Amino acid sequence: MQAPAEVQALLSSGEARASFKSLALTHADGRRWLVVGLGARGAFDAERARVAAAAVSTRAREISARTLCWELPQGTRETSAEAIAAALVEGTVLSDYRYEQYKSDAANGGSDEDRAPKHLGSLILATPQDDTGEIERAVSGAAVVAAAVNRARDLQNRPGNDLTPTALGEYAKALESELPGLSVHVEGREGILARGMGAFACVAQGSYQEPALITIRYEGPSAPQDRAPVGPTLGLVGKAVTFDSGGISLKPGAKMAEMKFDMSGGAAVIEAVSAIARLRLPLKLVAVVGATENMPSGRSVKPGDIVTASNGKTIEVNNTDAEGRLVLADCLCHARAEGAERLVDLATLTGSVLVALGSTYAGLISNDDELAERVSAAGERSGEIVWRLPMHEEYDELVKGTYADLDNAPEGRKAGTITGATFLSHFAGETPWAHLDIAASAWDLGRAYVGNGASGYAVRLLVELARSYCA
Repeated sequence: MQAPAEVQALLSSGEARASFKSLALTHADGRRWLVVGLGARGAFDAERARVAAAAVSTRAREISARTLCWELPQGTRETSAEAIAAALVEGTVLSDYRYEQYKSDAANGGSDEDRAPKHLGSLILATPQDDTGEIERAVSGAAVVAAAVNRARDLQNRPGNDLTPTALGEYAKALESELPGLSVHVEGREGILARGMGAFACVAQGSYQEPALITIRYEGPSAPQDRAPVGPTLGLVGKAVTFDSGGISLKPGAKMAEMKFDMSGGAAVIEAVSAIARLRLPLKLVAVVGATENMPSGRSVKPGDIVTASNGKTIEVNNTDAEGRLVLADCLCHARAEGAERLVDLATLTGSVLVALGSTYAGLISNDDELAERVSAAGERSGEIVWRLPMHEEYDELVKGTYADLDNAPEGRKAGTITGATFLSHFAGETPWAHLDIAASAWDLGRAYVGNGASGYAVRLLVELARSYCA
């Protein structure tokens, strides 16, 4: 595409600069032209493309644009044109997200005619290349994945009185009729107890809301022209505490409202599976999401109580606010029983991960080097980067119970993120397993294309992980 003289004039005058994220606007040929700086070629990659796309998308909305057309930048030695095209789609779609389900029209102010459009209507990518097949596939796939991320953000943003465990189960169940290849089974309190899931059940017992054990199976695409499933059966496990008061070990009141986000791992798992099914990836997958509230009441689990998980391990519940690992313990056992050969769990598990890594990285702990490397590589491709923390036998000593096999909340402030994962490792068994602590990444991530609020973190990473098993 040949840029008009007006755009060349922006460049010549220095108003349009190559420095990263700089923006300049002009009018030519009846169109508005936005020029964005991409920075040094050697530093330009898919993540910078997402950030640049967010800057352009925000400015496009400010000038009331309804259609945005990107002239696709060239790829680099490290990043293909297809990856850049996909990243531009992701950055645009994710930055265009708004959650306004509970806002009335009056609260938005002004008439419909006076109000600037809240969303772009369409996105076009123009490329000079003759062979656009791979780029078209990359763009189509990125649109599917970005939409899944935004649906996960919708789930995260719903308040606890709306998104109850039952409502999350109903949401997952509705995917079964929508997406071929998916089967969804939802069990309530009686089913959880019947399975011997004493750790999960003890968290749920304080709430009058019914818990939900959500099991999703994806057997791969069924059409004859599709590839048969390959690789090991991937198991995804998500913590979905739809509201976490801390239980009897009550949290401080300040910012407790944010604990509606404690179901973020479950939301990411559900929507990653929905994207995998929409993409018709050739692999087998089982996903398990444990959904419950954690509430104080006369029937709540108490500090000092001892419960038994479904694998027979006994657990001293010394802090009822360390409830996520109790839910995940039984869910990991269930995923293994359902045939998972590789396990990845996601949870907003510890505040310690924010202290250790900030919001830049999610915490990764794994018992398997190959799986850990695969998860890390998926994070690099998706921009949802992770940092591997160590496992060591000395951490096992910290989670040993005094009166039971395990202690859910060892005293002291040592290695909180690692000890949480060490506790979980007792329920992964010998299965290759990776734990992602996303407590610092699931909301208020602060990246240009997701900002604050719900981020839908790890949907893209999980899809990339699934793709890696299909290569």
